[in-house]
Amino acid sequence: MKRRELLAMGAAALAAPAWVSAQQSAWPARSAIKLNVQYPPGGLVDTVARLMAPHLSTALGQAVVVENRAGAGGLVGTEFVSRQAADGYNLLVSHASVHVYATATRRKMPFDSVGDFTHMGMLVEAPMLLLVHADSPYKTLAEYTAAARTRPVNYGTSGVGSANHLYGELLKIEANAPMHTHVPFQGSAPAIQSLLGAQIDSVFDPVTTNVSTLRAGKLRALAVSTPSRMPAFPDIPTFAELGYPSLTGSQWLGLSAPKGLPAPIAQRLTALIPEILAKPDILAQLNELQTLPRKAPVLGNDFAQLIQSQVSTWSSVAKRANVEVI
Repeated sequence: MKRRELLAMGAAALAAPAWVSAQQSAWPARSAIKLNVQYPPGGLVDTVARLMAPHLSTALGQAVVVENRAGAGGLVGTEFVSRQAADGYNLLVSHASVHVYATATRRKMPFDSVGDFTHMGMLVEAPMLLLVHADSPYKTLAEYTAAARTRPVNYGTSGVGSANHLYGELLKIEANAPMHTHVPFQGSAPAIQSLLGAQIDSVFDPVTTNVSTLRAGKLRALAVSTPSRMPAFPDIPTFAELGYPSLTGSQWLGLSAPKGLPAPIAQRLTALIPEILAKPDILAQLNELQTLPRKAPVLGNDFAQLIQSQVSTWSSVAKRANVEVI
C-alpha cells in the first residue's frame, strides 16, 4: 500500500471520533424527543411526564412529546425503550413497579432493569399507605396485626407481584400474622372501591391516588412507608416508628434511556433533573399529589445502584413470601 493511502486512512481514523462528537454535541436537532410512558393516560406516570415535558423542551430547545405505550403492567413500554437506539431521542419515565417489583417477582423478564438502561436519576417518590375504611374496627396498626394473627384480615392490592402485594406479605412476615390474606384486583382503583364498600379490610396503595379520600374522611391510614411523617398528614404514623422499619420505601419514578446513551447526552439530562424539579410550578403540582422529589437528588450511577439494591431486597422478600409471577 502506498504511503499516501496509509496517510489518508490514518487521517480518516482520527477524524471519526470528532465526527461522532460533533453529532452528539448537536443533539437534539434531528427530531422531536419521545418521552415514553408505559401506562395509559391519566395516571401518575403520565401526569409526571406531562409536567416534565414542556420544561425539558424549553431547556433542550427541541419538542418533547409524551407517548403512551401501555400493556402488561408497564412491561410493554419499558421493553420498547430498552430496544431503541441510544441516541437520546427515546427516553422513559421509569417506574419502580417495573424496574424493581416486577423484576423481583417475575420468573422471566424481557430486559435487565439495570443493564439494559442508562438511568439518569430519580424524579419523585410516592409513599405507600395501609388504608382502612373510616368505620373500620382497626384504629391502629397494632390492633390490625393482632387481629391478623388469629383470624382472616383481607388486604387488597393492584395485583399479584405488585409493590402493594409485597408490602402486604412483608408485613405478614414481620408481624407474624399468618391470617393476613391477599386479595388481588385488576388495578388499584377496583381495590379502593371495594374498600370504600367495606368488602375488604384494607388496601396497600400509594398516597398519590388517595389524597382526596383521606382528606374527605372516607378512608383512614394506619401507617405510611416514609422515613418520617408526611407534613401534609402529620397524624399518620410511619411503619418504622411502629416497629416495622423494613416497610420503609416508596414507588419512585425516574428518567431513563436505552443502555449506551452517549455520556454528554446522559450528563446533560441528568443535570436537568434537579433544575426542573426545583421549579415552583412543578413543586406545587407535585405537592398536591404528595409525590415529591428527594431533598438530596439520586442521580446517575447512584440511581442505578439504588435500583439494583432494591431489586435484591425485594427479591428476597418475594422468595420468603413465595411470591412468583410466571
